[in-house]
Amino acid sequence: MVFRGGRRTGCAVGKPGVSAGVEPGVTPPFEPDLHSEYLRADLFLAMGQPIEAARILTEVVEAEPENEAALELLARAYFGSAQLHRAEEALTRLVDLAPANGWARRALARTLERQSRADDAAVHHRVAYALGAA
Repeated sequence: MVFRGGRRTGCAVGKPGVSAGVEPGVTPPFEPDLHSEYLRADLFLAMGQPIEAARILTEVVEAEPENEAALELLARAYFGSAQLHRAEEALTRLVDLAPANGWARRALARTLERQSRADDAAVHHRVAYALGAA
């Protein structure tokens, strides 16, 4: 046992896997990882709360800017909350990372159409069609 400030912590000095300062039977504070945050955002999006999903995913994408799955989910959240300019930015980044991603091309085309930019959308529709995206 180690005594700190007159209290027993139950942590053995030098014992691997045992953290000092944590009381026996007490779980250390939970620190969410990026994957947990991604899953939480996916749940919010599935529950019809795209703004909350986007808020969470913004931090995930900042931490992992080349994560295609996170960018796609962020674009879906922005599109679902009618933040079309932000959706366009996320989808453009996704198309830059994965030019053969037919879904991203189709989603970018639809985002551009919702902004009354049919000419810009037509290019992405043609590429998506050529890639076999529905």
